[in-house]
Amino acid sequence: SLVEGEVSLEGSMIELADFIRTNYGSTMNRALKVTLPVKKSARPLTEKIVCLNVTKEEAETAANAISGSRRYTARLRLLNELIKERALPYSIVRDRLNISPSTIKSMEKGGLVRTDIKENLRDVLPEGIGGTYDIVLNPDQQSIADNIWERHKNADNRPSLIRGVTGSGKTEIYIELISRVVAEGRQAIVLIPEIALTYQTVLRFYKKFGDRIAVLNSKLSQAERFDQIEKARRGLADIIIGPRSALFTPFPNLGIIIIDEEHEGTYKNETAPAYHSREVAEKRASMNNAFVVMGSATPSVETYYKAENGDYALYELERRAANASLPKSEIVDMREELERGNRSIVSHRLDELIRDRLHKHEQIILFINRRGHSSFVSCRKCGKALECPHCSVSLKYHNNGTLKCHYCGYEEPMVKTCPSCGSKYIGTFGVGTQKIEEEINRLYPEAKTLRMDLDTTKSKDGHAKILSAFASHEADILIGTQMIVKGHDFANVTLVGIMAADLSLYSGGYQASERTFELLCQAAGRAGRGEKPGEVVIQTYSPENYAVKLGAEQDYKSFYEHEMAYRKVLGYPPVMNMLGVLLSCEDYVGLGRVCEEIGRACEASDIQKIGPADAAISRINDRWRKVIYFKSESYKRLTDIKDIIEKYMDENGIKDIQVNFDFSLMGNREV
Repeated sequence: SLVEGEVSLEGSMIELADFIRTNYGSTMNRALKVTLPVKKSARPLTEKIVCLNVTKEEAETAANAISGSRRYTARLRLLNELIKERALPYSIVRDRLNISPSTIKSMEKGGLVRTDIKENLRDVLPEGIGGTYDIVLNPDQQSIADNIWERHKNADNRPSLIRGVTGSGKTEIYIELISRVVAEGRQAIVLIPEIALTYQTVLRFYKKFGDRIAVLNSKLSQAERFDQIEKARRGLADIIIGPRSALFTPFPNLGIIIIDEEHEGTYKNETAPAYHSREVAEKRASMNNAFVVMGSATPSVETYYKAENGDYALYELERRAANASLPKSEIVDMREELERGNRSIVSHRLDELIRDRLHKHEQIILFINRRGHSSFVSCRKCGKALECPHCSVSLKYHNNGTLKCHYCGYEEPMVKTCPSCGSKYIGTFGVGTQKIEEEINRLYPEAKTLRMDLDTTKSKDGHAKILSAFASHEADILIGTQMIVKGHDFANVTLVGIMAADLSLYSGGYQASERTFELLCQAAGRAGRGEKPGEVVIQTYSPENYAVKLGAEQDYKSFYEHEMAYRKVLGYPPVMNMLGVLLSCEDYVGLGRVCEEIGRACEASDIQKIGPADAAISRINDRWRKVIYFKSESYKRLTDIKDIIEKYMDENGIKDIQVNFDFSLMGNREV
């Protein structure tokens, strides 16, 4: 039955939920929850309005009747104001006109006025936001926008992929296409990774479309989030901008879905059902006769593979907008730095360039993809590293004197002696954002620094404050994790230092090189976005690695060719379809037994099975984790495997083991 006053589910969302349940493995209940961009309704902000309840002529007659009477001065004052304005906020009537509630009630009984309740949706746009949109597309941008629109009008609704170097103006193409869709009375969804959803990004859209935009992000309260969806549902917004949950906005006449930074891993849901926003966007677009446009400087290998094969329409921008030049990149071999006696985390070359930029009053970004002070803490006597008691990972040291687990949130004070052998020789190893901040402040005491990571952006407007301060040149150096290299545009940044390119290179998984290449290109792309040329220094212990070398050159096509050769040899997506099955349980022995039985039940001649084996992180939050991988050229065979596993779990009444399915595909799901 329907529960009055609760969040409603659009009919089309039920069809979309069924698609998610069928293709990603979950219950219908879980899939339906995914399609709700807000899970609970919120009490609206209300405002009392005192309104004139008679005609202007009748009000003037009533005012003349009591004019000159000392007894009705308050009534006369209110009538005279309402004759001019027709309606006034209750607070103004009470406080500024000094009208008592009893007088208002008396006039309501007489039928002269009425009190209405007005609902106000919460506004989440920053105060003072404004400006006009005066950007004219260059010929390359205009050609792409026109071609995509023409294809759509000719019923060619294949998804479009725009591969454009950093700073080439992909956002301006999105805005041009959205303006055409909105002019036809249709709506637009703009997906942006949470990490890149910044004030700068929202400002571009606001300048063009004003308050007809709604915004979602993780910092909004439940009530603010609910009101943004209500704004879309009531037709008060034509465009919604947000992370993957914005994909399920209940627009009645959806015309376009934009997926910016298409390569980002955050577009994949981490919990069951492990859907990918790209594939669900394609499904929703097909249900609404809408079209999908994706953009990235470094598209995922799977997406570019589809574009090369004609499943997607491919467009490429090889030059930055306004003829700005790409930054000059150089690789520094940190092994040679060590041989020369430099034990600092800053190479000689980077040090030289930092001092040069400080002298010129230009700005610098230093990027490392690891927060905290140190990577781990261990005993120098027995060699034991301090691990989280609930997860199979080391605790990270933070400079507030605490050890933290970045997976489950466990926290404890820094120890003074080894809990294993009692030794006092406890040391911190590795480097994180906090340690870099300390070193930079020591080396360059004259420089003002800002640090941006998960620890400094916990507050609701933490991101905006730091970025605004840096944009206003309140700091010379911005230090941070990958959140500082996504979608930001600082004209005065002429130097980017990538402190440790190897962190993602050896992180495990067949996509490690791809992740490294993407991060290097994105980080390098922050330099030289204004009139001044930019430089990038990449510090690494693996300068010969193709992901590092080609990332420095921002040579996507050469990287793609290298990466595809590797995937073909090893049979990884997009060459083969792959299903990863992650099973977790508090009972390690019982988990192992079930995994072995599932593995045997799913063996087949046309299926390649790997595992079961312990997951890369074998325990999180006291739950043990094992993985089994299945590869096949047929996607249908992998969905058969999913069905077999779900049936096995159901028939054997196994409730204590959680199963997550993760599909990585070579092409369309019909394969």
